[in-house]
Amino acid sequence: MAEQRVYYEGVGRRKAATARVRLYPDGKGEFVVNDRPLREYFVREVDIIHLLEPLKAAGLDGRFDVSVKVRGGGVSGQAGAVRLGIARALLKWDPELRPILRKGGFLTRDARVKERKKPGLKRARKAPQYTKR
Repeated sequence: MAEQRVYYEGVGRRKAATARVRLYPDGKGEFVVNDRPLREYFVREVDIIHLLEPLKAAGLDGRFDVSVKVRGGGVSGQAGAVRLGIARALLKWDPELRPILRKGGFLTRDARVKERKKPGLKRARKAPQYTKR
């Protein structure tokens, strides 16, 4: 049977996306998202920078192997979910990181979600075009 590695898990959510993040200490900085390398899954550099921020703020980038399973939502929402998951997993690894992560805003779940469409409107707030005559 394969040897079980010790890991710290964190769950992050953003919009419609949910990410289950596992941090493996004493890693080489390997980052896998849905069984694909990080840069293959997240193509936009902005998303990669965004989701690596908690590790950089704590000065721990490259010290963990990271494994992520993310579902739902779009690319940007998934990156936000992974970011929150990483921050929560780091907290389980070392609770003393809380002030650093809190100051950077990495532990706050972004509660903004798509507003529902209302009856009589084309979208959540867009009214149909008004005709005077």
